[in-house]
Parts: sequence; C-alpha cells; structure tokens
Amino acid sequence: MSYEADEMMSVEAARQLRDVTACFVGIGLPSTGANLARRTVNPDLVLVYEAGAIGAKPPRLPLSIGDGMLGETADYIASVPEIFNYWVQPGRIEVGFLGAAQLDRYANINTTVVGDYAHPKVRLPGAGGAPEIAASCGEVVVIVRQSPRAFVERVDFITSVGHGDGPGARERLGLRGKGPTKVITDLGILEPHPESRELVLTHLHPGVDVEQARAATGWDLKIADDLQTTEPPTEEELKALRELLAA
Repeated sequence: MSYEADEMMSVEAARQLRDVTACFVGIGLPSTGANLARRTVNPDLVLVYEAGAIGAKPPRLPLSIGDGMLGETADYIASVPEIFNYWVQPGRIEVGFLGAAQLDRYANINTTVVGDYAHPKVRLPGAGGAPEIAASCGEVVVIVRQSPRAFVERVDFITSVGHGDGPGARERLGLRGKGPTKVITDLGILEPHPESRELVLTHLHPGVDVEQARAATGWDLKIADDLQTTEPPTEEELKALRELLAA
C-alpha cells in the first residue's frame, strides 16, 4: 500500500507512544501522531492539552489547544496553572510531543523568531507551554519535517532547551526531564548521542538514502554505525491515519 512521507512520519510518531501512559500534546504534527496512537497502538493513552483537557478523546484532530471538543471529551478539566504546576513541572507527564520551526544539532527548539529578535525576518507563534514541557516531561519527542531551513547549525532563538550546548547542559540548568530522546522527521529518526548529546541519524524511512538526509540538514549530520530502516506503515495504520485526517 503506497503512502506519503508525512504519513510515515505520523505513523512512526504514534508508535513511540505504544507503552506510554500520558502524553502532553502540541498542535499540528504532534497532535496527529498522538491521536493516531489512541486509534492504533495505545487506545488507553491519556492525552493532555495545555488549555487544561486531561484524557481528551477527540473524534477529529483539534483545531487548537482550546478547541471545545477537547473539553467535551476530557476526563477532567484543569486550570492552566494546575496543568503546569501540578502535572508538568513535577514530572508527572511521561512524554511531551513538540513541533519546531527550527532545530539545531543539540535538539534546541525555536518557535519564537527567525532572524534577530529585535528585528526578525519572521515572528513565529511563540513558546506557549513548550519550554516547560521540554524542561520537565520525562522525555520529549520532536516531530518536524526535515529541511535546511528547519535543521539549522544554530537556532536563532532558543525557545525550548533540548540538550543546550552538549553534555551536562540540562543538569547545569536544573532541568528535570531527559529532554528530546527522538526527533522524527519525514526522512528518518534522529537520537542524541549518549555522550556528546548531538543528534545522530539512527533510522531512515523506506526509500530515503543518507545523502537525502544530509542535504536536508544544516550541519554535518552524523550517521549511526548500525543505521536501520524504519518499518513501513501497515495497511491498518494507514487506514486509521487517513480516517483521522478526513474526520
């Protein structure tokens, strides 16, 4: 069964939530992956949204974190301060799903500005709850399309800390969570090296080669010695994804 690169990315993102209890969900690609997980690998997954919905079960993809459907289908509605003060900052959420406008070799995320902060070329949506999610969730999975525009040598602004400037950076900042453990793109999967914390390409999606991944990266991308090929989407996964996107 044929599929698009974005479909491969969404399916692989959903697979990362197979054994997870609770996931903090961003809008866009992260929301697609998390909601697909509930329809496939983890029907009991608890989706947590920044506006306060805990255990939301949206029948379609929400338009925003404040989509009324999230509240209507949630197990519980918390205030925004409670979401962050009680659930996120103490580390009670296992996985945070985040997107990015820019990402660097240490998985630092920019969603604030492109260019100089005072005189930006583009002003982006901003931080929202992403800095707290990146700091305090047990781990973070970043979902972003891979291109030189997005994968840059150095982000123009660090909105959410990934692995800072390398080994020990998160510890020096007192950040509770592990930070980004995987970056899922339309080309493959990157993971931080256990010592340098620099992102390394560990998987390529079917039909993608190393040179494509390198050409889509704004730094000298390191490749894992045991580079693997991602399992292609199954017919059931694609059917569930397409039904979700069409709802």
